[in-house]
This record gives sequence, structure tokens and C-alpha cells, in this order.
Amino acid sequence: MSDKKLDGKTAVITGASKGLGRAMALALAAEGGRLALVSRNLEQLNQTASVVKSAGGEARAFQADVSREDQVQRLEREIGEAFGGVHILINNAGINIRKAITEFTLEEWTRVNDTNLTSVFLMCRAFVPKMKAGKWGRVINLGSTMAHTSLPGRSAYSASKTAVLGITRALALELAAGGITVNAISPGPFATEMNTPLLQNPELNQFFISRIPLGRWGRVEEVGQLAVFLCSEDSGFITGTDILIDGGWCAQ
Repeated sequence: MSDKKLDGKTAVITGASKGLGRAMALALAAEGGRLALVSRNLEQLNQTASVVKSAGGEARAFQADVSREDQVQRLEREIGEAFGGVHILINNAGINIRKAITEFTLEEWTRVNDTNLTSVFLMCRAFVPKMKAGKWGRVINLGSTMAHTSLPGRSAYSASKTAVLGITRALALELAAGGITVNAISPGPFATEMNTPLLQNPELNQFFISRIPLGRWGRVEEVGQLAVFLCSEDSGFITGTDILIDGGWCAQ
């Protein structure tokens, strides 16, 4: 009998081509999870799948824009054909456009909110029925410290991530009787591709470091291990909450 925490469980992870999505994919695979990796970038997805397979895990890449209803419907069919049941859904797809609200176009505002929020609705609507059928499930939605505090130029991102926390709480209550937990992870400053412009700017980099009590950027592997815990049996009494992983940023 396997002692891996996620043995026999199938996980769908959006935004799995890089950054936190890839880190969570590798962490879940190491604990026996079978992975359906989703992103718009097929080349990067295949790289993630290759790393998982080289470590002895099971993963398949599925190219889709999860802000599009037709593509999520196709994705649900393809993953169903490949894996059957789904036990875990991690809604990680996200983008950030940093600019003053007076400079935003409606298209940009809509793109941020569709990618970060509407995708959560579409993916949950598509895959929660599979969890209900199995009477067990885990949903993790990626929030952000920007849902708890904010910075100039983050209006669209903060709005979308605050809404993600709202849908997380409501869905947790909706699904609790079916043995499905729903939680959010809210990362702070992590050294990901999304934050490359900040990391490469010495002045901005120092600004962020100065505001993190632990004095460093987060490591993506730390989010991966938190995701494993929330996906496992160990977290069965945790639902409807948001876990900040931010080095103390929001404690100030």
C-alpha cells in the first residue's frame, strides 16, 4: 500500500505551465497525484509534464484558455476521456496588468477579471460534478495578498482576487455536505515570472524586501507543499478559508 498522500487522486491544475502552477504540479505528483495540466502555452506545459514523468509521475498536458466557456467545455470532455473522475481542482490561472485605473482600457480590465475570476467559475462548474459523483473533493483557488491589502496600479488585480475569496467562501458552504472542501491560498511576494519586472528592478526589489518581515521573497516550492496539505486527507476539516503565505506582509 502506498504511503503517498495523494495516491489514486486525479488533479486538474490550471496555469500549470510555469511559476506557482508548475511548483504545485511537481509537489502533487511527488505525492502520487495524477495530473491534468492546463495552460494556453502548450510548449511550457509539455516541459512541466516532462519533468513530472522523469520523476516517475503521471501527467498529461491540455491546452486551453480557461476564461473561454467553449474551451472549458472541451477541456472537461478531454480530461474525462483521459482520466475519468477528478478529485482535485486547483484554479491557478492568472494575470496581472499594473497601471493606473485611468490608463486601463475596458479590454484590459475584462481580460484580468476573466482570467483570474471567470475562469474559477467556469472550471468549478465543469469539474465539481465529478467530485460530487465521488463524494470527495478538494478545490483550491489562488487568491493573493492583494485581496487583503493593495498597492497603486493594482486595481484590476486586487478586484479580481478579492472576488476569488468571495466565491471560495460561498462554494465551501455549497459543497460541504458532499465531502468537498474549498479553500484559497493567497501568496505574497514570490519569485515567479509574473514578478520578473519587480525582481529585475533594484529599487522595486529592495522596496518589496523591506516590507517582508522575513526579509526574502517566497520560494515557489513552499506554495507547492501547502497545496499538498490542502489536497490531502490531513486537511479534511478545513474549508471556506484563505491561507496567507506571504512572509508576514499582511501582518504589519
